[in-house]
Amino acid sequence: MNKDQKNEVIELLKDKFKEYNNFYVTNTESLTVEQVGKLRRICFDKNVEMKVAKNTLIKKALEGIDDKRFSGVYESLNGVTALLFSEDAKEPALIISSFRKDGNLEKPVLKAAFIDGDVFAGDDQLKALTTLKSKHDLIGEIIGLLQSPAKNVISGLNAGGKLASLIKALEARAEAAGAN
Repeated sequence: MNKDQKNEVIELLKDKFKEYNNFYVTNTESLTVEQVGKLRRICFDKNVEMKVAKNTLIKKALEGIDDKRFSGVYESLNGVTALLFSEDAKEPALIISSFRKDGNLEKPVLKAAFIDGDVFAGDDQLKALTTLKSKHDLIGEIIGLLQSPAKNVISGLNAGGKLASLIKALEARAEAAGAN
């Protein structure tokens, strides 16, 4: 690969890193060509982009964007590296987990994940990443939490009206009983 080709790959990677807030760094070493093809198809079906590149070019692309922001990813750039880019932070983790489970495999191994500015290093983080909530899930939960107190107040006010009429009925009974 000549210098121009390397620079072209670096620019392509820079564009991907800028486009996505989430990416996974995985090790696909020892996967067969057939297995890698299957993984690529699964990624494509789930709107996850998979790119394989040399570690030095990946590092240069990251450094070219923001040297400090991506520093936690650098130590994971060794061996065979495949990058998974996704809008949904959880989807690549689900793909890796199900791919390993379905094929009874230990690969691909998660080396690191960069999720909205945070780095999750090591394969032991995969389980935690599969339970991440999407932005839409979190917004839905927050709206539900905000609506809950309002519903309680409205319910209380409605019950208060019923309570007031019950108290009036009891007072009327007491007055009627006192008059007898």
